[in-house]
Amino acid sequence: MSAWSDRFNQMIGRTRFAVCRIFLHLAGQEVATLLGLFNRTARQAIAADGDIEVLGEGLVEICQCLLQHDEYWLSAANEGDVFWDEGEASDYFNSLFTDSAQRYLSEPDLSAAPRANEPLTLPVTRNLVTMLTVAYEGEASELETNLADVNALKVGLKALINLHYQKKLRAIQVHFSPAQLGDELTNDQLLQYFPELVPL
Repeated sequence: MSAWSDRFNQMIGRTRFAVCRIFLHLAGQEVATLLGLFNRTARQAIAADGDIEVLGEGLVEICQCLLQHDEYWLSAANEGDVFWDEGEASDYFNSLFTDSAQRYLSEPDLSAAPRANEPLTLPVTRNLVTMLTVAYEGEASELETNLADVNALKVGLKALINLHYQKKLRAIQVHFSPAQLGDELTNDQLLQYFPELVPL
């Protein structure tokens, strides 16, 4: 959208909505441990039945955790758009939600019984991709730029935290792949399902 139409819409008092999705790929021996936090916040979100305050607190916790584990960041990407109509923003948010949900991989085969005398083990993934999708009211220039840079990404994650405390978030969705401990996201799957990732 052009800067001229942005200014025009501001002059006539229309509300600005923005929707963005951030991909962050973490790699290393320890990244699987983050799945515990992600699954706990997902359970809390389901129990809260979409309460934006609870969703926001979960997002803050995830962003803070990601910031503390920046040594595992390997690649990232982001996308988004600006809207002056809440319905259009909602449609775009829903399309990103659907796309993120279709990227889950490696469901464990729970029907396969272990062989006799074979220890029960779970594969530990060395790759983890988080997909943070938010819709917010107003402007957040820290999110409306290319975040495929370590410093810009850190600023962007902090901006998400601030949006929660400023009560500007209107919708939040967190996806992650693999979805649970025992699932594995291979390098080949990473290239196939997350082609937009850019090395940091």
